[in-house]
Amino acid sequence: MSAPTPERKSASEATDARWREAARESAGFDPADEIRATRGRLAEPAPRVVTGRFGHDVWNLDDYAFMNDVEAPATVHPGLWRQGRLNNEAGLFEVAPTIYQVRGLDISNVTFIEGATGWIVIDPLSGGETAGAALAMVNAHLGERPVRAVIYTHSHWDHFGGVLGVTTALDVEKGRVEVIAPEGFLREAVSENILAGTAMLRRATYMFGALLAKDARGHVDTGLGKGVPALPSAALVAPTREITLDVEALEVDGVSLVFQLTPGTEAPSEMNVYLPAQRALCVAENCTATMHNLYTLRGAQVRDALAWSKYVDDALTNFGELTDVLFASHHWPRWGRDDVAAYLASQRDAYRFVHDQTLRLANHGLTMNEIAETLSLPEGLAASSFNHGYYGTLSHNAKAVYQRYLGWFDANPAHLNPHPPVAAATRYVAFMGGAEEVLAKARDSFAAGDYRWVVEVVNHVVFADPSNEAARLLQADALEQLGYQSESGPWRDFYLSGAMELRANGTALRDLPGNALNPSLLGALTPAMLFDVLGVRLNALLAGDLEFVARVDLSSPDETWTFGVRHGVVHARAGAPAAPTLRLRAALRDFAAFVGGRDPDATLEVVEGDATLWTRFRDALDTFAFGFELVLP
Repeated sequence: MSAPTPERKSASEATDARWREAARESAGFDPADEIRATRGRLAEPAPRVVTGRFGHDVWNLDDYAFMNDVEAPATVHPGLWRQGRLNNEAGLFEVAPTIYQVRGLDISNVTFIEGATGWIVIDPLSGGETAGAALAMVNAHLGERPVRAVIYTHSHWDHFGGVLGVTTALDVEKGRVEVIAPEGFLREAVSENILAGTAMLRRATYMFGALLAKDARGHVDTGLGKGVPALPSAALVAPTREITLDVEALEVDGVSLVFQLTPGTEAPSEMNVYLPAQRALCVAENCTATMHNLYTLRGAQVRDALAWSKYVDDALTNFGELTDVLFASHHWPRWGRDDVAAYLASQRDAYRFVHDQTLRLANHGLTMNEIAETLSLPEGLAASSFNHGYYGTLSHNAKAVYQRYLGWFDANPAHLNPHPPVAAATRYVAFMGGAEEVLAKARDSFAAGDYRWVVEVVNHVVFADPSNEAARLLQADALEQLGYQSESGPWRDFYLSGAMELRANGTALRDLPGNALNPSLLGALTPAMLFDVLGVRLNALLAGDLEFVARVDLSSPDETWTFGVRHGVVHARAGAPAAPTLRLRAALRDFAAFVGGRDPDATLEVVEGDATLWTRFRDALDTFAFGFELVLP
């Protein structure tokens, strides 16, 4: 092959051959999806561009116009292109009488139910800008009505972050708007975005292709929706009512609702919603038009595939015969009892398949990677496009099941204590005869289309010597071809984001701070969560022999906590200590701003004791850099 260059490349012959094979498979998928994705459209999205607080485009549907009425190019997997085309179908849709959705203004859908006096809103998107635009469109076309209730189906950001686009904190506080969520929602919504938040957000820039160009050689779709909004005004308003029973019925603004709790499925806190009068079932994010994630590449706790499949079966059993239309927080609805039942049963079977077959092979002694390479969906499941890996994949979901039960270690002692990446890379390159010898062989592998091997072996050269431009560019070219071949939107975006940063010799985000939490999220943290964040930020080496026990008096609400440091570890509990070394006082909002790093100078008054102890503690807190390297050491 010719010497790699920093420019993006076209599809190779090997990629083109893979594309043709995938095109034949995708051609057999249900053409009725095109009807489902457009059925009931009342209006095209207006506006197509949603502007944010910095004058930037939070959302721009026109960025994806390059996909309209065009066949898949060889640089995009035909299945992902088909999925992206369907996700381009945006606007205001009637799902059933009194049930409406706005789709295509965010990665997720927002649903509006017509109540006796106003709107019941299900899942108000990621940010106030997109949620506000959706509400304005609904009011413009269907008549203006006040929002009476907001339902969060689960604890992921794109289903609650836009709440202040459809209501106000004051309306909730005064009881004019009810906020309903599944049990444990607030704890899970906050916890997933905090303790590992900086690392998760950085990885999310790869997973969602946040910095990629939106074109046929860049980001085309996440598989779950078009993409994530850019710097939206996200917020969190605490629920006023939690659903705590497995199945619980409520009447909200004259509308009968039946809630089915589904904890530990797509989110730790999640629920389906059935509307008896409309014979409609909202399956939240438990069923979508793609195989979902049992493990998300941005990083999160592994989900329970067995419980997931059983809760889908419960929905089928309890509501299947009573449902004429099924809708969800992503993608398009399905109509007709037979179609609904077949869909629920197939998705149930897909999650149960990956669970059971992974453990079957594990019990035969196969390791995580061997299982992922071995498994393929049976024909009856693979024939349905909604079981394909446009978002999650069978490969990394099988690894997730293995991890959930058996952890990271495959029991081979050679893998028990390996060298870290740079030390291993240096040794590998030396053993293989030096960088030039490795690259010469890797170029042969690239010419043969063995891109997975090129990426693996050249990565050692890059980590041994990141200044080796030839290695970086060769690895980038191989990653790019893997991206073009990927059916999964997140896999594609990971590969292409890695290629982009290798060509640029690092990330453009390196100077951004990382531990400054969103103010609205900080306001939702309990004192216990805030002390947990401090524990993660404390650098034990810098803390050294620092030891104290403090009484912390927090206001609004008034709470007293015991807080201390010993052996480089933070400990905290509710209540006053018997013999404090220090006494601190702060407003809760100031304490939260300090803990989150948003206001490192926020006032925590030392009322009694040696103030230098507190100063030493503050000086030992790490500040995280958001733009740490992923494809470079």
